[in-house]
This record gives sequence, C-alpha cells and structure tokens, in this order.
Amino acid sequence: MMEKPASPARPAEFAFADLQQSKSERLADKVYENLFHAIVTGMIAAGTRLPSENTLAQEFDVSRPVLREALDKLREEGLIYSVRGSGTYVKDAVAGETQEQLGSDAEREVLERIGQMLDGIELRLIVEPEAAYLAARRRTPADIERMRGALDRFNEALQKGAILHYHDYAFHEAVATATCNPRIVDTLKSLEYDVSRSVTLMRFLVRFQPLVRVEAVQAEHEEILRHIEAGAATEAKRAMRNHIEHARIRMLNSRPAR
Repeated sequence: MMEKPASPARPAEFAFADLQQSKSERLADKVYENLFHAIVTGMIAAGTRLPSENTLAQEFDVSRPVLREALDKLREEGLIYSVRGSGTYVKDAVAGETQEQLGSDAEREVLERIGQMLDGIELRLIVEPEAAYLAARRRTPADIERMRGALDRFNEALQKGAILHYHDYAFHEAVATATCNPRIVDTLKSLEYDVSRSVTLMRFLVRFQPLVRVEAVQAEHEEILRHIEAGAATEAKRAMRNHIEHARIRMLNSRPAR
C-alpha cells in the first residue's frame, strides 16, 4: 500500500553544506551524507516533502544523475519514499524502533561504532594538540586565512540552520595543514566522520539530545585560532586539548531526548 505523507505537501526549508569544498570525494556520496545527516538528526522532519530534483540539484550544484544516485541510496535505506504525482517525502528514521527490534547483532554494531568514535577522540587528543602547537609556530598568513574562512563558513551555516560537521572538520584540517607536515594531515583525514558508514549508529544516537552544543564549539574554535594567530604555541595546544576533551564529555553526557 502506498504511504501517505505525514504533513501537507510543501517545500522544506533547510540549507546544505557547500559540497564544492571537497572535490576529492564523490559528489553523490556527499549529497547522500548531507541528506542522511539532516534526516536522521531531525533537521528535515518526518513527513517533509523534499524540494524537486531540479531544486536539489541546484542547491548542491550537481547534475540530476548525481542527485538521483544519492536519493536512490536513501530510498533503499528506507529514509525517503515517493508518492506518484506528489513528490519525495522523508520517513521517520526511528519510529517505533526499540533496542529489542534492533536485535543483538545491530546493538553490538552500535556499541562497536561508539567504541570506534571514542578511540578516534583518544587519538585526536594525542595528535591535534601537538598539531595546534606546531601550527602556532609555523603558520603563514595563508594558513590563518584558511582557518578563518572555515570558521566563517561554520558561522554562516549555523545562522542558516545548515549542516555543520563539514565546516567543523575543515577548520581542524586547516590547523593540521598549518603544521607543514603532510603525515599529520593524513592522520586527521583518517578520522573524518564518515556518515555513510554509520547508519545504524546514527539511528541509535538520533534518539538522544544533540551531542554538540554548537555555541560552545564555536567559542572553542575561536580561542584556538586566536592563539595560533598570535603564535602562542603552548596556549594553542592547551585550547585544542580542551576542545577535544569537551567533545568527548559532550558525547558521554548525552541523555535520551524527552
């Protein structure tokens, strides 16, 4: 039986990340990750009608075949569905889904992925404070401009209600780049959160309050940049360590949404 839309058909009002910031990755994957993240975190509510394919393709600055590839993947995962003559709608990603329904294998996968995330934060605690230290000693005007640009895009996305995690990562990558050590950059790239490989985890975490208090992240980024720009290496290292540690605390202190 064809599903009925849960709310009146109307274009959604939301914003997306600038995919052209990451040309090295397949654009279809980037479109998918943006839409996936927006759906499972509730940025695009269940029952919302997505904009037309033409509009979405323009928003993401991709071709329609690229967009359709991303939409097909979301459809296969049961996150969206189409109503003939009406449009494409967002499903409730976790409606009625309990831990019992997830099953022991899926629950084990969730716990493993949470463990992997915590392992990644532990590695970041080792690598990124030292990267900030070196960045403060070696940064160039171009490096400072790159970091400031990433933070400006983060702030702009925040104002628009857009997805933030790509801009967050861009700032950390810019800090790593300022070390002039490509191995540090490669290490950081290995830690970038890959939404497309974390479907089960995200469907579990969506039942929790947001893991990130955006205003706190924003202030921590600004402090790190301020110390790097001033060449205050020890302070930059301390600020980066505090930022990563706070990220771990925010994750562990999340509570089920009421």
